[in-house]
Amino acid sequence: MKRRAAGAGLGGIALILTGLGAAAVAVPRWLPGLELVGKIHEPVAVHADQAELDARNATDPAGAFRAAFDLGSDLFETHFNALDGVGANVGDGSRFTRVPRADLDGYGQWKTHFPPRTTGPNAESCVDCHNQPTNDGAGRVVANVVRDPFQRGELRSFITRNTPHTFAPGAVQRLAEEMTQRLHAIAEHAQATACSRGRPQRAPLVAKGVSFGVIRARCDRLDTSQVVGVDSDLVVKPFQWKGSVASLRTFTRDAFHRELGMQPVELVGAGVDGDFDGVVDEISVGDVTAMTVYLAAQPRPTTKLELAALGLQELDASEAARIRTGEQVFERAQCSDCHRPALTLRDPIFREPSVDEHYRDAVLPAGQAPGAVGLDAARPLRFDLSADQPDNRIEVNGATIRLGALEKDERGRALVRLYGDLKRHDMGPGLAERVDEVGTGASVFLTENLWGVGSTPPYLHDGRATTLTEAILAHGGEAETSRRAFESLPLDEQRALVAFLGNLVLFVAE
Repeated sequence: MKRRAAGAGLGGIALILTGLGAAAVAVPRWLPGLELVGKIHEPVAVHADQAELDARNATDPAGAFRAAFDLGSDLFETHFNALDGVGANVGDGSRFTRVPRADLDGYGQWKTHFPPRTTGPNAESCVDCHNQPTNDGAGRVVANVVRDPFQRGELRSFITRNTPHTFAPGAVQRLAEEMTQRLHAIAEHAQATACSRGRPQRAPLVAKGVSFGVIRARCDRLDTSQVVGVDSDLVVKPFQWKGSVASLRTFTRDAFHRELGMQPVELVGAGVDGDFDGVVDEISVGDVTAMTVYLAAQPRPTTKLELAALGLQELDASEAARIRTGEQVFERAQCSDCHRPALTLRDPIFREPSVDEHYRDAVLPAGQAPGAVGLDAARPLRFDLSADQPDNRIEVNGATIRLGALEKDERGRALVRLYGDLKRHDMGPGLAERVDEVGTGASVFLTENLWGVGSTPPYLHDGRATTLTEAILAHGGEAETSRRAFESLPLDEQRALVAFLGNLVLFVAE
């Protein structure tokens, strides 16, 4: 957990410029005097050491969690510089690009970077994009990311992604883990029954009240042809607009690489300069752990009604009544069929690495064994999503309110009021993209969790909707019935429903 000194920060540059000899490794021509830059300036990142986190975790788990959180917070807000390795060779001497550059296929240029790029680098810091209405929030349309998933270099193959907020993704991952465990248990039981009874079995796949279709089992195989809303591996993947990423760790290291051009060691390998910027070992294993823990421990979104009840926001009686009416209309219009108001967690403990093998790496992308770099699933960093978030702890009438923590229901389960179902749905031709990015269907998207939606315009996957009403009217496919129900409502009820959605906000205590 240290800031690299100027000399140490230039370790990667020294390796390229002198360590192997100029004849062994070509110096990227675009680097503008980086060796001299390193004599005058210093890298700015404070890096986390996985071994130090592990050692502290062995004797002081709470302290290790807080140390990781604080380091992750610093990294999230750091505006990295060239000595840290931010950016990449995107041509014409540039380090950042808003447009994918598959046309740049020369030595060290965009298309030759590894792992392959689909976008960016387009920012110096996480907060450049995640800043509405506060740090860790969403991004306005100016922060949209343009992607070229297949590196075709053709405008018609580009897709656009709006920046989501990063409040409470730890709770979302834990929901996905428990749902995956349930789906697998159903499939395993069906197959075991097929073996014992000597005939095929058919079992509904339902986890936390969400239906993922039907599994058909024989003793020798599983038939997933009737599975819906999740991949055939029955792993619920709750991140990215297409529901294509299972874990926060994967999401984090990919964002470091793609959006910032800061390449994690676990993604490219130690001593490897995969984006030809003259710097290696840009993001340590401990850095990814710290950022993952920081994101996982972000406070949950709240509501205007809740804030008003705590005296943290003014809300007149008529607006409060409109919000409550809108909640009832939301249910009647069947919006809650997909945007489920709350799902529950049996176990609110977030662990990194996850104890679930589907949410941790068997082998890191660069080939390292997780245990060899300190990622031991038997000794994870851990914290309680219903008690331990450092932020949004407020004093009300002499009592400490953990506003950022998950609530508990009468059975002691943690309530995740996400207004989502972690399932993919066909949204109809109006939202279909020209390319099928991940093979799930061009018009298929993960249900967007609505908590925080009142604070995070614009809306939909590409930010095309400037208002909540536009977003509702864009719904088609599986959501067409709800859209038509909304269109048929009296104007006052339409306004009430939108007021209810606007009530779902992000809040950070000063």
